[in-house]
Amino acid sequence: MSLTEQFKEVVNKEYQFKGDSIVLGAPVLKGEALTGCFIKAPLKTFNRHGLIAGATGTGKTKTMQGIAESLSTKGVSCLLMDVKGDLSGLASPGTANPKIDERYQKLGLTWKPLQFPVEFLTLSDEKGVRLRATVSEFGPVLFSKILDLNDTQQGVVSLIFKYCDDKQLPLLDLKDFKKVLQFLTNEGKNEIKADYGAISTASASTIIRKIIEIEQQGAEKFFGEKSFEVEDLIGVDENGNGKLNIIRLTDIQDKPKLFSTFMLSLLAEVYSTFPEVGDPDAPRLVIFIDEAHLIFNNASKVLLDQIETVIKLIRSKGIGVFFVTQSPEDIPAAVLAQLGLKVQHAFRVFTANDRKALKLIAENYPLSDYYKVDELLTTLGIGEAAITVLNEKGVPTPIAHTLLCTPASRMDILTPDELAKCISKSRLTSKYNESLDRESAFEVLSKKLETQVSENTKTTKEAEVKEEPSQLDQVLNSSTGKQVMRTVTSVLTRSLLGALGLGSTRRKKSGWF
Repeated sequence: MSLTEQFKEVVNKEYQFKGDSIVLGAPVLKGEALTGCFIKAPLKTFNRHGLIAGATGTGKTKTMQGIAESLSTKGVSCLLMDVKGDLSGLASPGTANPKIDERYQKLGLTWKPLQFPVEFLTLSDEKGVRLRATVSEFGPVLFSKILDLNDTQQGVVSLIFKYCDDKQLPLLDLKDFKKVLQFLTNEGKNEIKADYGAISTASASTIIRKIIEIEQQGAEKFFGEKSFEVEDLIGVDENGNGKLNIIRLTDIQDKPKLFSTFMLSLLAEVYSTFPEVGDPDAPRLVIFIDEAHLIFNNASKVLLDQIETVIKLIRSKGIGVFFVTQSPEDIPAAVLAQLGLKVQHAFRVFTANDRKALKLIAENYPLSDYYKVDELLTTLGIGEAAITVLNEKGVPTPIAHTLLCTPASRMDILTPDELAKCISKSRLTSKYNESLDRESAFEVLSKKLETQVSENTKTTKEAEVKEEPSQLDQVLNSSTGKQVMRTVTSVLTRSLLGALGLGSTRRKKSGWF
């Protein structure tokens, strides 16, 4: 048996599964694709998370697009982060060309154009369905982690949440939180001292500065109402295709704090909302995080720990998370260890550090009798990848050099008119795009302070008002009146003394004595 036949036998054995699966592509050995032999991934293990990595221009985004399409055809909904604006083409069928025909001839498959049910979402000024969440929904622990606060400052945040719960003050947006903090630090400090404790000015100032930092990255657009319900991410169209939710993030690359805030809140909300399902035959939702380094590069340790925890626990909810990035080194080791499906596109080596990284990446893959993994990773062509998946028992499959399937939808962006048309058809636009600003902590406390100021002003004015003096008092208190009174008093005194015989009748002598 030739080496090629042996390899083909291994692939047919290791990449065949009892349950449903999707086709990723065909194996390649010695530069030749094995036509009619397929590299597959079982649906059952898509909640074990995954990694799509590779240098710029090697086809990561198209791989993500193709996997999302395949999941959609199986009725699985997906959420995709579109940082570069490349994924809008999912809403429109693709166009055949000679390169696609050639590739599919090598694969032994037939390509046909397809479009998919797409929902466009936005965190920022991009057009689409607005994504929002209230401060209350974050809770004191998660909100503190986002702000990267110490233990003392976290205690202040917990105090504020408790006070608002007790006083029935809704915390909806950031201005609500800031207003409560300012109130409890100044006018309301005596009110809380007995039951809640005092808030130091230093802690309050630090928290305010942290809030301003995330506000400068556009967080005020994210915090508020109406809150997005994660159940709206799930659904199928009339053809049974799963919904593909695309979050447009082209203007958020320089706002990592907002991006990581959103991602953490989304994962936490999904985890808290969806029920436990154990090990389902197919995932309920698969989340693709493009440019994943944006989450991790500027994240604090507590934020990283929170993400790691959620990644570990969310699997039992039937949720899969795929990280798309240039190098596996962009992903923290603790998170990387949780990723079952690995799709590694070409890795470019330019420096000594790159060579060290290449060695580490190669060691993340199972040993192979058919490839020198480190050499393979540097020679992969565009649209090719080194792949290993988890089988249905959770065991990694042998690494396979794979010629990947081409997306069936458009591999280009929609025009502004096409995009606007898609967004206008969405039932979610009317549900979430109207901004609400109902009475919350900010308005309640503002009214309270206005009432206090009004009452204090009234009391002060009343204290200042005195009884108007009479005309007689006015005359007597004048300088002329005082002089007249002194003269009258003097005359009366002399007259009285004279009548009593006490007055002197002697005249003074002239001269000095």
